[in-house]
Amino acid sequence: MLTSKLFFGFSLLLLGCFYFENPIPQNHYIVATDTNKDKAVVQHQTPGKEIYTDFCIQCHGVNGKGDNKNFPPLDGSDWLTKRRVQSIHAIKFGQSGEIVVNKKKFNSSMPAMGLSNQEVADVMNYIMKSWSNKQNKIVTEKEVAAIKE
Repeated sequence: MLTSKLFFGFSLLLLGCFYFENPIPQNHYIVATDTNKDKAVVQHQTPGKEIYTDFCIQCHGVNGKGDNKNFPPLDGSDWLTKRRVQSIHAIKFGQSGEIVVNKKKFNSSMPAMGLSNQEVADVMNYIMKSWSNKQNKIVTEKEVAAIKE
């Protein structure tokens, strides 16, 4: 993560040397453009995807389905939607002990990742809008900061 943060910081420094008439929206990066068709298609990605890739993908998988044995699914997870505060707490401080996700018991532990409040909010927003998840209420840095151990 440190390497990617350093690379990202250096990239931003280089980009800062240029003037952009239409700046990229805050917390979004341009991922790809497709000019094979009549008009360009621009896709945006939130910083939460990079955080998910660095910290979560090893256990919860590329598709957010977990392993259905030790690691619960994030895709279609009723625990994420019904237990918002506990979900944020788990990412911020780690999780151990039994939880029930989609009527199935999981009893493993997730270590604290050492993420900032903004990073926790970013990864939560990515998870809650990915795969079959369609949450509209975003998690804010302020909401994460209010959750104490």
